[in-house]
Amino acid sequence: MALTHPFPSTGESRLERGKRALAEIDGEAGHRVITALAGIAPDFATYVLEFPFGDIYSRPGLDLRAREIATVAALTAMGTATPQLKVHIEAGLNVGLSREEITEIIMQMAVYAGFPAALNGLMTAKDVFDARFPAQTGD
Repeated sequence: MALTHPFPSTGESRLERGKRALAEIDGEAGHRVITALAGIAPDFATYVLEFPFGDIYSRPGLDLRAREIATVAALTAMGTATPQLKVHIEAGLNVGLSREEITEIIMQMAVYAGFPAALNGLMTAKDVFDARFPAQTGD
């Protein structure tokens, strides 16, 4: 079931709320990032859980679907965050975005971030889609 609403205040710590948000938004891809960070910078892994997921993603005002639209757009526009873009394309799928919506979000960035950023974003999306939906690839 796709999560569509930010987490209500439940008295959880930032870390607990962040772990719960990460699991529901990013799933296994998010846990891989935290595990990879734990070996080199465990404090930074905690910061990732507490701030983006425990504080920002858990705020009211935008549902998780809208937050992932903004995140995919921003990471595409940056053009320098391919690993994070992959994780957030997965997250977008997890919170109910379709492949077509993700493709359109990335294409929209051609207007504001340029064709190279959109092209790279589309190739990143293709990699994620091919891995997640192998029977639906267009190759």
